[in-house]
Amino acid sequence: MIEPRVIEICRAVGAAGGRALIVGGYVRDRLRGEDPKDVDVEVFGLPLAELRRILSRYGRVVEIGRAFGVLRLREIDVDFSLPRRDSKVGAGHRGFDVECDPELSFAEAARRRDLTINSMSLDPLTGEIVDPHAGRDDLERGVLRATDPARFAEDPLRGLRVAQFAARFEMRADAELLRECAALDLGELAAERIYEEFRKLLLKGVRPSLGLELLRETSLLRFFPELERLVGVPQDPQWHPEGDVWVHNQLVVDEAARLRQGRDDEDLGVMFGALCHDFGKPSTTAHSDGRIRSLAHDVEGVAPARAFLERMRAPAALTGRVAAFVRYHLAPALYVKNAAGPKAYRRLARKLAAAGATLEELARVARSDHLGRTTPDALARRFEAGDRFLEIARELTVSREAVPDVVRGRDLIARGIEPGPGFGPILARCREVQDETGWTEPEPILERVFSETDPERPG
Repeated sequence: MIEPRVIEICRAVGAAGGRALIVGGYVRDRLRGEDPKDVDVEVFGLPLAELRRILSRYGRVVEIGRAFGVLRLREIDVDFSLPRRDSKVGAGHRGFDVECDPELSFAEAARRRDLTINSMSLDPLTGEIVDPHAGRDDLERGVLRATDPARFAEDPLRGLRVAQFAARFEMRADAELLRECAALDLGELAAERIYEEFRKLLLKGVRPSLGLELLRETSLLRFFPELERLVGVPQDPQWHPEGDVWVHNQLVVDEAARLRQGRDDEDLGVMFGALCHDFGKPSTTAHSDGRIRSLAHDVEGVAPARAFLERMRAPAALTGRVAAFVRYHLAPALYVKNAAGPKAYRRLARKLAAAGATLEELARVARSDHLGRTTPDALARRFEAGDRFLEIARELTVSREAVPDVVRGRDLIARGIEPGPGFGPILARCREVQDETGWTEPEPILERVFSETDPERPG
């Protein structure tokens, strides 16, 4: 639904001799049957000063960038811009010479856009779709194609955008686009831009594996060595009949996408956890006694997972959560197999809470790992150990958060103990007793701890 004031502004542009068109992703998503939210308007046939004058009738005008010819009203979350030519003059995203030209045709102005499916426009007054580069046909055919192959490489980020769109829309890149992506150098991109595209791929991708496979097919995976190392790493066919670690990882990220809850912060940690969960296998996989084993790959995977995320400058909190998921992704199945007691669940909940994560989120990563293979259980979509793990965690009320410490420093002070270095060990032992017993009152915990040792004794 286009806001009525935007329609009024488009009418005013027309009355002044110009034409206002809604451009970009809005048109693509509307044609896909979605309800798009982001609206960008490109104004043809009027100079910037005239556009500013028209907009000022509707509120306070904010100039986003004089060089880019982009204006905005404080009251409306819509960009109004002039058509422009972009020409690359140096390395990186900022090495562009921008020339605004209100007399450009839409066909020419749209050439700067990456893909044909993003180069369409909508006339909001008539409903006409302006589509000089056949983007609508490509959308219907499920094909990703460069709007202008000669200009596609101007921004290397487009390789990641193609991967993201492949995952989101389940579309395939045509042969020419694959060649163009393969020639890109992602090394000149700002890390934050790379992270943002991965974030979109994992949060919006219906099948994230399609985007990741495109990166492999175009050799862009070389810029992400932790992922590239998964290719060709063998697995024991008894547990992983689907193939090597890369094949398994592809299935896992798609399973994780099925389990998204619609809470972006939570979902992103789980998605990255699924993506990174086996980063330890390349360094630990070995043949032993006729079997293929990857002993301690959960522990060894933490460092490469951190390196992968830190290199793209992911938020530190996210990096910590993902590292915890990688470290403990085997725990749900192992806890049930080994009949772990309440103490183990409470302690694991504490470790995850320290990283900003929960047992429920960990269970989603483990479920994705289990279902992301072609064993009979996985094909039947059964993960009984995961079900039991969550059941126990919920019974113990630690599935969504760790139980807070029952005994605090003030309880020790009330017993006449002076604050100091000895506080830490006493509180740590109280925490162990709490996790072991499930007691919720400080007195019985303190009684047991004090019965074990004299807390005032030196050492």
